[in-house]
Amino acid sequence: MSQIPFDAVRSWLFRDALPFWAAHGVDRVHGGFLEEVALNGAPTACGYKRVRVLCRQTYAFAHAAHLGWAEGDALSRLGVDYLKAHARLPDGGWAKTLAVDGKIIDATPDLYDLSFVMFAMAWRYRISGDADALALTHATFDYIQTHMRGPIAGFWSKLPAGTPRLQNPHMHLTEACLAAFEATGEQRFLDQAAELIDLLRTRLFDGHTLGERFDEDWKRLGCEEGRAVEPGHHFEWAWILAQYQRLTGVDRSAEAQALAEFAEQYGVDSISHAVFDLVRDDGAPLRKSSRAWTNTERIKAWLAIFELTGRDPSAEVSSALWLLFDRYFAVPKAGAWIDQFDGNGEPMVQAVPASIVYHLLLAFSEVLRLEPRLKPAPQSRS
Repeated sequence: MSQIPFDAVRSWLFRDALPFWAAHGVDRVHGGFLEEVALNGAPTACGYKRVRVLCRQTYAFAHAAHLGWAEGDALSRLGVDYLKAHARLPDGGWAKTLAVDGKIIDATPDLYDLSFVMFAMAWRYRISGDADALALTHATFDYIQTHMRGPIAGFWSKLPAGTPRLQNPHMHLTEACLAAFEATGEQRFLDQAAELIDLLRTRLFDGHTLGERFDEDWKRLGCEEGRAVEPGHHFEWAWILAQYQRLTGVDRSAEAQALAEFAEQYGVDSISHAVFDLVRDDGAPLRKSSRAWTNTERIKAWLAIFELTGRDPSAEVSSALWLLFDRYFAVPKAGAWIDQFDGNGEPMVQAVPASIVYHLLLAFSEVLRLEPRLKPAPQSRS
């Protein structure tokens, strides 16, 4: 297990990434956080701020504070204050997209964004005990349950209601509910997570592949689009199932392993070891490009399987980490990265999206959390 580069993970996270985003990711003119920056850290011409990204950055700095990074507390508070001032709607919901100056440009109720509001507020409450963050966690949850409940099970992905119904927002709502339960101990959040995991087991996951797009009755769309699956989401759900098992003791290891094994078998390039962005439900690659986040989810999944079963994760975790360091992080400005490469290993984008800080921080913090159990004991001299 000694192959996992724990020191490199710690150094990149605390010496490079967090200082980079504290210095360059905050909007010093209009407030809040920037949607993206250039590879040198300068603001880009991006004309909007997604609420989900504002929430992800608020979470990331809160989690960094939890890990002992001193600047995280004030930056997470900045995020909460900005969201309250600009993104909250009179009916208790939250906008989807803001202009750079904070004006609302899309007020669509979107389950994905609302889930990340819950996630950010729960983490803010966890590190600060802020009563307002707790109240907003509950109020957002109430809004979802009151306004977005769909037929059969789960929720509409956005309002007004319509199809396709989407897997991805339900995954993040599950994650948010687990974070809210861990921060508060309140059973309502764990009950909702249990319901969503039942949706996964009965509708979203067929024991082999995880669907992405469904009709009103949670049947996969019959077109080619309905056959497209994302290896990154298979890995991501494996980690979420492990967190649920950790908090409840309910065994979800079989589903977690099946999800991770499909993604590992069909979703990882045999030469570069990058995780494909998209494959078909029979395993055929549809998009051999690879974003940074798909590789962080591979790390999380195999760490989760290690916690559930004891299976040695060092080969997969080391492979994904060194890919990130050697390919994605190989840029002049430490703390930035190239976010996507094509199937030939050529960069596809220049801007660095703030949305991926959440993925990187969560994966790297999981590596460090499990370091005492993964690091081999020093050999004694005879």
